[in-house]
Amino acid sequence: MSSARSEHVLRLANGEAVPLIVQRHARARRMRLRFDGLADRALLTIPARAALKRALAWAGEQSDWIEGQRGRTAGLVLLGEGASLPVEGAMLRIVATGGTGRQVRREGDRLLVGGPAVHAGARVVRWLKAEAKAALTVETRALAAAHGLPLGRVSIGDPRGRWGSCSARGDIRYSWRLILAPPFVRLATVAHEVAHLRHMNHGSEFHAFVHTIASGDPEAARAWLRREGAGLHRYRVI
Repeated sequence: MSSARSEHVLRLANGEAVPLIVQRHARARRMRLRFDGLADRALLTIPARAALKRALAWAGEQSDWIEGQRGRTAGLVLLGEGASLPVEGAMLRIVATGGTGRQVRREGDRLLVGGPAVHAGARVVRWLKAEAKAALTVETRALAAAHGLPLGRVSIGDPRGRWGSCSARGDIRYSWRLILAPPFVRLATVAHEVAHLRHMNHGSEFHAFVHTIASGDPEAARAWLRREGAGLHRYRVI
């Protein structure tokens, strides 16, 4: 068997070359390709005994998809005075007011940030995390209570590989970046994690329960995250 990890180059239709990292995984049952926009590389996970030549050929067939993903995630957006970012799906521009205090408030299509402009980006991120924690806590606790499900702690983080997780103890953790997505995406993610309080798997009963408790269409939210989710990781502070 070849090495568990190998590095290759994937040639796109437009002639550009993209690094391709192939990772063999013992639990993988099929090939899975994703694009890391921050590192500008493609990541291919394959079953432990899969033929590398076939896997590389399959990845090459996905070059149009990778090119599209590069277009959506190209370049970091450094948050600060004048930068724009989505908040609950609406694009807002950061405006440093120079006023006293550290308050951040939303006004129309602007985020007004007090204090010196040099600190605006960091203050916006702190505000976003607080908004995400508040919204997700309220929504998660309300949904769990409505269905009589035992809920532990609700917290936020900044994982790269998932939007939410539920522990066996009933603790739920979300990506704070969900506050950047449209509300229907956040609410569907809440329904997904709350459903794990009853079904700690992804079987048919779990998915049926998600559809029962979700306020909207979970499939539409999943499609949005597959299409746009990687771009939510573009927004950073120096």
